[in-house]
Amino acid sequence: MIDPERLLRWPLPPVTQTYTERDSALYALGLGLVRTNPAPAAALRHVYEAGDGGLVALPTMASVLATGPFWMQDPATGIDWQRVLHAEQRLQIHRPLPAAATVVGEHRVDAIFDKGADKGALMLLSRRLYDQGSGELLATVGSTAFLRGNGGFGGSGEGAPWPQPVPTDRPPDHEVAHDIRPEQALLYRLSGDLNPLHADPAVARAAGFAQPILHGLCSYGIAGLALASTVCGHDATRLKRLDLRFANPVFPGETLLTEIWLTGPGRAALRMRVPARDDPKRRIVLDHGVAEFAT
Repeated sequence: MIDPERLLRWPLPPVTQTYTERDSALYALGLGLVRTNPAPAAALRHVYEAGDGGLVALPTMASVLATGPFWMQDPATGIDWQRVLHAEQRLQIHRPLPAAATVVGEHRVDAIFDKGADKGALMLLSRRLYDQGSGELLATVGSTAFLRGNGGFGGSGEGAPWPQPVPTDRPPDHEVAHDIRPEQALLYRLSGDLNPLHADPAVARAAGFAQPILHGLCSYGIAGLALASTVCGHDATRLKRLDLRFANPVFPGETLLTEIWLTGPGRAALRMRVPARDDPKRRIVLDHGVAEFAT
């Protein structure tokens, strides 16, 4: 059984990472940003360092920087780590992400909510990402871990954040289709997530999947591309916030459809679907999305 007070005080040392323009370009390519030759000017600026203004990092790359080790595997935490699910991802951009820099990630456990012994627990985590050179806060990255094997520890479930619903009374204002290439997970994993679930067919089968699945943060980054090409006017640097809940896995070879609703000045709701799936319950892969952007 977990001790929530102990987890809230768990020592999470800062994580330092140096990345280059090559890493920024590789992240963009791993999302499938460029799919034509020549590349559109709006896409080329994220993969080509010699263009006007130099290389520009995609803001969602902050989600993969200075992540650190998977500390929940430590037996002393009491966490049933093999049953942990990445439930939600959040991002607030404070300053434009440099195309190359050394960054420091300061990690913390923000809250733990008990959903009951039969449901599990929710653990909210955050990472404040600083530029080591200037000391400036670049981004705040948040996530929710669903601890399926650790509910019923006696804590409260009240106060847990409620998901933002997408509009149901009108069609989306924008729809963006994105074909996932068969090798995309193998390319995206080079940005740091080397989990064999996304590469090794035997590992995928052992986990109950017919083939390796796409990284959830890759789908998340693709949602960021959809926002950039629509509400941000093909300027990804206008994206300031992106929060999403993971609903179902994505497989390379599928086509994703991001649906976007404008909900106010500089604000949108969104979700992502795989329309071709037979089972309606498995079509939605990202849900309850909230985005904010500069107007």
